Amino acid sequence: MGKIDEANQIAVQRIMEAKPLLIGIKKAREVIPGMKEQMLLHSGPPVNWERMSDPQRGAVMGAAVFEGWAETPEEAAELARSGEIEFSPCHEHDSVGPMAGIISPSMSVYVVKNEVHGNMAYCNLNEGLGKVLRYGAYSEEVLDRLRWMEEEMAPLLAETLKKSGPVDLMGIIAKALHMGDELHCRNTAASFIFLKTICPYMVETGFDRETVGRVMKFMGDNELTFLQLSMAAAKAALDAGHGIEYSTVVTTMARNGTDFGIRVSGLPGQWFTAPSPYPKTLFFPGFKEGDQGRDLGDSAIMETLGLGNFACICAPAVVQVVGGTVKDAENFTKEMREITIARHRTFTIPYMNFEGTSLGIDLRKVVETGIEPSINTGVSHRNAGIGGVGFGLVRAPMECFKKALIAFAEKYG
Repeated sequence: MGKIDEANQIAVQRIMEAKPLLIGIKKAREVIPGMKEQMLLHSGPPVNWERMSDPQRGAVMGAAVFEGWAETPEEAAELARSGEIEFSPCHEHDSVGPMAGIISPSMSVYVVKNEVHGNMAYCNLNEGLGKVLRYGAYSEEVLDRLRWMEEEMAPLLAETLKKSGPVDLMGIIAKALHMGDELHCRNTAASFIFLKTICPYMVETGFDRETVGRVMKFMGDNELTFLQLSMAAAKAALDAGHGIEYSTVVTTMARNGTDFGIRVSGLPGQWFTAPSPYPKTLFFPGFKEGDQGRDLGDSAIMETLGLGNFACICAPAVVQVVGGTVKDAENFTKEMREITIARHRTFTIPYMNFEGTSLGIDLRKVVETGIEPSINTGVSHRNAGIGGVGFGLVRAPMECFKKALIAFAEKYG
């Protein structure tokens, strides 16, 4: 076995061994490494205000008003344009953010610890669907919801987790795969398992009944409640396999609505980018072809771990949301085995006789086969302020992988 194959085995072994646990909820400024007082973290590879997609700009404007840095979205845009707000990718701060991915200092984040390797991961809380900050909406309705989440939901969840103790996220994911989830566009079962786990402790916190009821209802009505937790778990696991010399395992796929970027285990500190593609979209009522923006968000971390569209045959009902047929779901799942190097021991696929999900996207295999990783995803409107327009399917651009392979050859000869 050559150096590359040996390194890849080490990387996937570390990823598979990871045990991410939800251990608490804290303000971003208190726990995220490198977080500054006038900094916003964003999804995808590095990008400045001038190159930002419109949905990501909208989320920046909303976050700046939420933080009190500006009184209006227009003032927020001017502040961002002036250079007074520092922007940095979530992935460079042990974090992930769905869609626009904006995390501001005052926002509460889930705190996830990989018990095996000791690394941490963070993600903000899920706002639901429609007009929400992560899709680029920034109206007063959006900001009021964020304020309520900070005033009621986050404190209750923080106290709940003190009573419940650490929550095993990988165990929830493994169960949910057997109950019709693929953990990217469908988190229905995982969200309900999570609520089943923590609700008994919610009622023991001493918070009044009305507050507990509002939070339970909000989280129970939101089938994507677990999405941020699955993303943080995936981040914690994949980071354990990052930085392995000679490894061609892809440890990040992320997009900011302008660029699609990947990172590779054996090339730490480098992003390899290409223009972010437009998803093939199944639209919500009232929206049409041409309304969608370019692919956006850190949630492709799920496909990077071999979940999402890599495991979509676990969730045949997801085709009703993202488009395609059940046969397409089977084909996507099988095709992704051509570009990965291992099968996960914990995550298994009932439809495929409980074989493990695909694990370890191999940079070499992507380029050699010409098979681009397949991703299912939420889709934002191309313009800020409107929000989500549907769900869809997209492929990671081959250009990212070719650039990375060239850099790998230059580094390792």
